[in-house]
Amino acid sequence: MSAVRTTPPFRADHVGSLLRPAALLAAREQHARGEIGADSLRQAEDDAIRQVVRMQEDVGLRTATDGEFRRTSWHMDFIYALGGVSKLDEKLQVEFRNASGVLQFAASALRVDGRITLRDTIFGDAFSFLRDTVSASQTAKLTIPSPSMIHYRGGRAAISPDVYPDEEEFWTDLSSAYAEQVQRVAGLGCTYLQLDDTSLAYLNDPKQREMVTSRGGDALHQHERYIRQINAALADRPEGLHVTTHMCRGNFRSSWVAEGGYDFVAEALFTQLNVDGFFLEYDDERSGGFEPLRFVPPGKQVVLGLVTTKRGTLESKDDLRRRIDEAAKYVPLDQLCLSPQCGFSSTVEGNTLTYDEQVAKLTLIAETAAAVWG
Repeated sequence: MSAVRTTPPFRADHVGSLLRPAALLAAREQHARGEIGADSLRQAEDDAIRQVVRMQEDVGLRTATDGEFRRTSWHMDFIYALGGVSKLDEKLQVEFRNASGVLQFAASALRVDGRITLRDTIFGDAFSFLRDTVSASQTAKLTIPSPSMIHYRGGRAAISPDVYPDEEEFWTDLSSAYAEQVQRVAGLGCTYLQLDDTSLAYLNDPKQREMVTSRGGDALHQHERYIRQINAALADRPEGLHVTTHMCRGNFRSSWVAEGGYDFVAEALFTQLNVDGFFLEYDDERSGGFEPLRFVPPGKQVVLGLVTTKRGTLESKDDLRRRIDEAAKYVPLDQLCLSPQCGFSSTVEGNTLTYDEQVAKLTLIAETAAAVWG
């Protein structure tokens, strides 16, 4: 079997978000203050995206994203664009951790106060620009949050009982809206779609399962519900659309939320979720070992997130090759790929590393993949 992959995910790949350049951050601030209009901000975004698409090609990547440069958050920009979801003034306090201690993040709350629908194609214009910007050697990837994220943020308490007295109706509408989104982006020419889902990794952490239980959820089976709903959203995906999912334990300004290996969700996740590949966080001991990969069936790709985006220190190529060999004890080498463990800028603030350090890490991934798979 050839080691070269011509379809996503690729041997050298990346999750999606990239550090926002200073000029774009300045333009966003100017727009927020009313000093420039929407057209000027759009031009700044276009210019930054053209440059970052070229950078991805220059370092040797087949995947090209727009770095999520038009977003503030990897997921909330999408979620608030769904019909039936409202942004609340109240804040949810999320505790992130890093080597220095605890970092508090005030996240906007949401409320499902109407029937879930898809109005406009979310990120449709953004993808169309990316599609028209990539070169012939690049595959444009669109990243969106998975359906699970709408539920995990607030659970049943965030869903109006007046709108959805039966929670099953909520799940049906949510998957239907996502199925329509999938059809529409495929119609725009998208061949590489990624569903980002932190919940499926969070649920490996006993503390997160305790949190789910405390608010009335079924912590032992919630991941199975999420898998079913993602599958429902993808059931009629067009031929030629490759879908992956990315799972990490939180990524905000180089900090994280959850810990623990993939053991709790692994069997259901790898054997039941109908995607082409799994982007898995594996950059340090928080992610556990590779043993859960024994459940990965033939035909599925595992993208090992061995290169951290949380700090600028560059990994060793030899260490990466050694860890790939360790993973290959549980899933065949031909089913493995390499990437960073997460995005470089899940929110507009970005992680604590420089642009040059980001480029060095992406280059290392491409070079290591070439050395391992040819």
